[in-house]
Amino acid sequence: MSGEVPPNINIKEPRWDQSTFVGRANHFFTVTDPRNILLTNEQLENARKVVHDYRQGIVPAGLTENELWRAKYVCDSAFHPDTGEKMILIGRMSAQVPMNMTITGCMMTFYRTTPAVLFWQWINQSFNAVVNYTNRSGDAPLTVNELGTAYVSATTGAVATALGLNALTKRVSPLIGRFVPFAAVAAANCINIPLMRQRELKVGIPVTDENGTRLGESTNAAKQAITQVVISRILMAAPGMAIPPFIMNTLEKKAFLKRFPWMSAPIQVTLVGFCLVFATPLCCALFPQKSSMSVTSLEDELRDSIQRSHPELRRVYFNKGL
Repeated sequence: MSGEVPPNINIKEPRWDQSTFVGRANHFFTVTDPRNILLTNEQLENARKVVHDYRQGIVPAGLTENELWRAKYVCDSAFHPDTGEKMILIGRMSAQVPMNMTITGCMMTFYRTTPAVLFWQWINQSFNAVVNYTNRSGDAPLTVNELGTAYVSATTGAVATALGLNALTKRVSPLIGRFVPFAAVAAANCINIPLMRQRELKVGIPVTDENGTRLGESTNAAKQAITQVVISRILMAAPGMAIPPFIMNTLEKKAFLKRFPWMSAPIQVTLVGFCLVFATPLCCALFPQKSSMSVTSLEDELRDSIQRSHPELRRVYFNKGL
């Protein structure tokens, strides 16, 4: 679309209808675009300036609507929606596919020995800790002690799960053994995400009305947000960790990989990457980013406060995080 940009575009919201799965999927295919991690600081700051100026009613000459939306998504890919801070590079959603395909591919290739399990589960949980912290909901920071406790607990849980499952699968077929990394990742997500976002469970996350007016902080909203993220993350990992084992189990019986065994890791990484390109945005889209819940489902004190000040309000909204 070309021509002058209309002054009434609501760029606080995504470009596509977020009440539908297709609209959310289009949104997250843009948010998780790996090309965004290649953008320079200058490009990121320029995008933020375009978005900021437009919100103030300043429209640069020649700016098109497509360029405005591109600036919005570039800005959203790098700056936290609640704090406005520039996010850690590897923690951004645009880094999910390249980082996860590399780590997951290696986890699934080097799963037979204890040192390999320890190393790659540690790498994976360290990466997950960065992602979970970077994409937390709300603007309440974790203390150093809380961050350290969460990281150690999540990493220990993941490693213990992987080693325990490895021990149990010694007597079963090699194909079953290939699914140990997925079981460990699923269990670790149930530990890592709540721990990295424990402050939200203690003090709550901001809830607003449909216009964005802040009404208070809710721990019940935090529980719903974290549950949705855990489900999304487990399902996000499933295709890349469930489909390649069948393919690799077949390929490793062929002459090619017997002759060139070092090709196993690159092939597995590529297979995982192909799955993640689609699984990442589609699973992020399972639940609306701007989630909502009934006012009656809030904590008693917050519910009563809202019903006194906004008696007509039925639902509140919050950023669930990613």
